[in-house]
Amino acid sequence: MTFAGHYIYLASRSPRRRELLKQIGVRHSVLLMRETVSRAVDIDETPLLDESPTDYVYRITHAKAEAGRIRLIQRKLPLFPVLAADTIVALDGCIFGKPKDATHAEEMLTALSGRTHQVLTAIALNLQGTIKHRLSITTVRFREIGKREIQACIAGGEAFDKAGAYAIQGMAAAFIVEIFGSYSGVMGLPLFETAQLLEESGIKVFP
Repeated sequence: MTFAGHYIYLASRSPRRRELLKQIGVRHSVLLMRETVSRAVDIDETPLLDESPTDYVYRITHAKAEAGRIRLIQRKLPLFPVLAADTIVALDGCIFGKPKDATHAEEMLTALSGRTHQVLTAIALNLQGTIKHRLSITTVRFREIGKREIQACIAGGEAFDKAGAYAIQGMAAAFIVEIFGSYSGVMGLPLFETAQLLEESGIKVFP
C-alpha cells in the first residue's frame, strides 16, 4: 500500500524539521507526543550503559516512530505514516544531546572547541507498523572558541534545545572550519536520506 499525495505525520516539535520538510514539498502535520507539561515524557532518552552513538540514535528514533503510531491509534487519527528523527553530537564516543542548562551548554561548547566531532541524525518512517531507517553522519571541525563567544551563544538562547548546544544556522556557524556531510542533517533532518526513504515508500516529494 502506498501513500502518494497523502500527508505524513512528523513526530517532532522542531520548527527546523518542519521547514526542511516544507523545503522538499512534503505535506505533513505535526504529531505532538506530549499534550501537557505535567505528563511524563513518551521516550526515555537516557543513553544505555556503554551504548554507542550510532546504536543510541537508532534506538531513540525507532522508539519515537513506534510511539507515534501508538498515539495515532489511541487518538483515532488517520493512520498515515509517521516520520521521526533524532540528532546527537558525538565526541570521542561520548553522546552530547540537548544541554540541561546554561552550565551544561558551556561545558559542551568548551569540549567541542578546537575539535572535530560527528553529528548523527537518524530518521525512521513507520509505515503501517513497519519501521524503516536511514542514518546521516556529518563531520564538523570547530576552531578554538573563546569564553566570551561561548557565553554570547548561550545568552542568545540558541544553545538550548540543540544537540551539542549549537545551531549550525546560527551564531555557531562562525566556529565551523569545515564540514563533511549533510548540512541539513546537522540542522536535524538530512534531506537526501529523508527524500530517499519517503520516495521508496511511495510518498511524494516535490509534488
